[in-house]
Amino acid sequence: MGTSIRAILRLLTAAAVLAVAASAQTAAPPSTTLVEPPTPLLPESIGEWKLTTASRGDSDAAKFDYRCTPAKDNTVPEAGGVIPCAGILKEDGLNRYAIVTYARGGSSVEIFAEQFVDTTGAYSAFTFYRSLLKAERLVGPPAGSTTLETLADAAGTITWAGSNVVRIKGSLNKAEMATLVGGLPKVSGRKAIAPLLPSLLPFDVSGTKLDPPSIHYTLGPIAYKATGGNLPPEILGWDKSAEIATAAYSGRAGKGMLTLLLYPTPQIAGDRGRAIEKAINDAGVAGFGTVKLFRNGPLLSLTTGGFKPDQAEKLVHAPHLNEQVSFDQKMPLEFHAEIKKTATLLEEILIFTGLLIIAAIVIGVFLGGIRAGWRVMHGKSAHSEPEFLTIDLRDKPKALFAPRESGPDNTTP
Repeated sequence: MGTSIRAILRLLTAAAVLAVAASAQTAAPPSTTLVEPPTPLLPESIGEWKLTTASRGDSDAAKFDYRCTPAKDNTVPEAGGVIPCAGILKEDGLNRYAIVTYARGGSSVEIFAEQFVDTTGAYSAFTFYRSLLKAERLVGPPAGSTTLETLADAAGTITWAGSNVVRIKGSLNKAEMATLVGGLPKVSGRKAIAPLLPSLLPFDVSGTKLDPPSIHYTLGPIAYKATGGNLPPEILGWDKSAEIATAAYSGRAGKGMLTLLLYPTPQIAGDRGRAIEKAINDAGVAGFGTVKLFRNGPLLSLTTGGFKPDQAEKLVHAPHLNEQVSFDQKMPLEFHAEIKKTATLLEEILIFTGLLIIAAIVIGVFLGGIRAGWRVMHGKSAHSEPEFLTIDLRDKPKALFAPRESGPDNTTP
């Protein structure tokens, strides 16, 4: 009995070993995934400038702070006089960065390049960095480059190019700038579209002019507060994809700020508009200056500062949001459109019938005149022609009591 049990166990063990071996042979081979590293943000050389040191980051890049100093007006939102660059870069969607030092002869230049998820985030970061410049001046973009805007001060240059922002400590000529910007990574599709909201800011409204360097475009509460926003950030609906642009205006009517807030839907804009109105009333309108609030669909316009009331009213109504909607499918027919089509068809039928009647009359008069003239030329009457108009193809009817015809062979009794 014991021998038989041991034999059965041996058979089961052998079967299990064979099953495991068979499954190992039929299992799919492990797959290999090839991951290519991203293209470097900055090249190894720019003209005669050669790379000497480099520092790059692409993991949680928004934690990186790089020489963030207090704004030129010394207004900082955080205690200790430190602008929270890391939080701003995270709001803007920083993807990766690179810090490279180049040398040429005895000179050196340091370049800090940042790549964002899209052009919108890059422009937001650019307007923040622009607020850190002192005595900035506008620099034209290099010929043939994709640079959208370049500013400089005594310390260096800052450039916005697509989804990239480049800060330069030192000096590069136009050809070197073109080489640098041309080698930056490019994005396509919706990510390459520049933000719409800053373009809605009016340049001149009845003598009140825009100060272009004061334009700030923000995508989050930290950047909004750091760039001088005067509304409570927590009520602006950042979790609802809010976009905000602020700009300073000045003229004989006074100085102040115009704030544009764009939301995905008019309903969200209306709700945020009521929240803004309540916050201003609770805090005291006098602290905000001349306040005018106007909603145009998903767009809110708000004036604050030292404007005169009539000028603030004109300024708040100046931005216009033109929306275009396109469809790739046929739209359902509308009832009023069908009535209009039917009325148009009947009108065209009546016009065509009238033209046919007029043509028939003209042709009749023309042919009748020719016929009458032909008769007159042959000495006949122009208005009657019985032998032509009457055709008698039948035999003449005989009288009921007609007399019998007489002849040589017939005699009348």
